[in-house]
Amino acid sequence: MRVKIIGAGSIGNHMAKASRELGWDVAVVDISRDALARMRDEIYPGRYGAWDPAIQLRHSDDAIAGDFDVVIIGTPPDHHLTLAMKALSACPKAILIEKPLCPPSLEGAQALFEAAKSTSTKLFVGYDHVVGRSARAASDLIRADRIGDVLTIDVEFREHWAGIFKAHPWLAGPHDSYLGFFNRGGGAGGEHSHALNLWQHFAHVAGAGRVRDVNAMMRFSSAGQTHYDEICLMTLRTETGMIGRVVQDVVTLPPRKRATIQGTLGSVEWINGYDPSGDAVMLRRHDKDDELSRFPKRRVDDFIEELRHVADHLDPGSASSDIGVERGLDTALVLAAAHRSEQRGRLIRIDYGSEYSPQALVDAGEQEHD
Repeated sequence: MRVKIIGAGSIGNHMAKASRELGWDVAVVDISRDALARMRDEIYPGRYGAWDPAIQLRHSDDAIAGDFDVVIIGTPPDHHLTLAMKALSACPKAILIEKPLCPPSLEGAQALFEAAKSTSTKLFVGYDHVVGRSARAASDLIRADRIGDVLTIDVEFREHWAGIFKAHPWLAGPHDSYLGFFNRGGGAGGEHSHALNLWQHFAHVAGAGRVRDVNAMMRFSSAGQTHYDEICLMTLRTETGMIGRVVQDVVTLPPRKRATIQGTLGSVEWINGYDPSGDAVMLRRHDKDDELSRFPKRRVDDFIEELRHVADHLDPGSASSDIGVERGLDTALVLAAAHRSEQRGRLIRIDYGSEYSPQALVDAGEQEHD
């Protein structure tokens, strides 16, 4: 496999390392020569022990000969869709776009959806948690009816900015990147949208369908020019009527990332960072002992599993992907609905007949909100 990674920041380094561990050829492209030098001299050797000279580094102005099997877009979210549309013109086998897919304006989302339907290129969005070993194990327990009928789902990703900026020491704070601007895809809603995507994933596994109604409350922070949601709380209802909750924040220390899928016979708990060695899944039932399964991992293993998933779904006849572009678009749509709900103080209903445009967000009215 030959891989082109657009963006030499944190995700670009993770993807380069994961690709190399899979034996793939890697070229990293960035608009900043300083970013490329920082990847080679600081980030990559700091995380993985030494620079890998097999990785090609190229400035965006420098052409790279040959075709690529996979293009990975690891830039700030407000550039994702433009770069994805450009990458489609080269017809790679796959394009993997980092999360969130786009800012809550949804600008360009419908165009990407239409383009994806008319190309042989497979498109994926980087919600890697849902294809990790622990989430797959949790999904298997639900499908095996170990907890009976699913009644509700709660997911929370609570992590203070400190953890993020410790991993990004070249950034002085949220003002120094898209992270401090919700309208660029930052804030708790965008940065921790893994939680929302996991909720949607487990709802699909449970047969509850897509999210129909969104009621959200957010707390915003503004300092200098930044403006972002530091707490994003969503209550959701699916097409079949199942309700649940998602909480995402950038104020909690130590971090807390988990999902609870409650059924008629018990619950499944997915726990990210259960202990320093990795993740865990807990099966709880009222009449039996708890069953704990541990899933040791390195940080790079999240991305290795994600890239293996992409490689396994390149065949035109392969099953639909849990991180396919429509799942990423669904998450973007619900997040956009959450922002509108906060702005208007009302429940927002999603009309999937309008697909992935702001017109899909319908004000359900004060009476239904109450």
